[in-house]
Amino acid sequence: MFSTQLKKYRKNNGYTQKQLAEAVGVTQQAVAKWETDKASPDPEMLQKISSMLNVTVDSLLDGATPKDKSKMPKDLNKFLQQSEIIFDGDTYNLTDEERELVIKSLEVAFSAAKRANKRKKGDTPTK
Repeated sequence: MFSTQLKKYRKNNGYTQKQLAEAVGVTQQAVAKWETDKASPDPEMLQKISSMLNVTVDSLLDGATPKDKSKMPKDLNKFLQQSEIIFDGDTYNLTDEERELVIKSLEVAFSAAKRANKRKKGDTPTK
């Protein structure tokens, strides 16, 4: 869970909530809410926190599930239209050409996954 991971890494780095808050530009109350699972930082803030604590975003999110799933993008195309995208702990500012390449690559991957799932369903033995 993010709240647990944040607290663990903050303490491992010797920061108080107030020190971490000042370092990433938020209030101590914001950090307290993150650590008690009453709020979640946005992707840009996650990147700042991970940099400050010398861990990957994935490490911070290990086992975490978003508290408010309505904030999660449901449409991958909408997600890819954002100005910044964080993937595997790195932040990317995609050009239109790069975005199109990612979309084409995902179309191929999803197509392959659909074919594989159809084969699995068709492979069930009949009695």
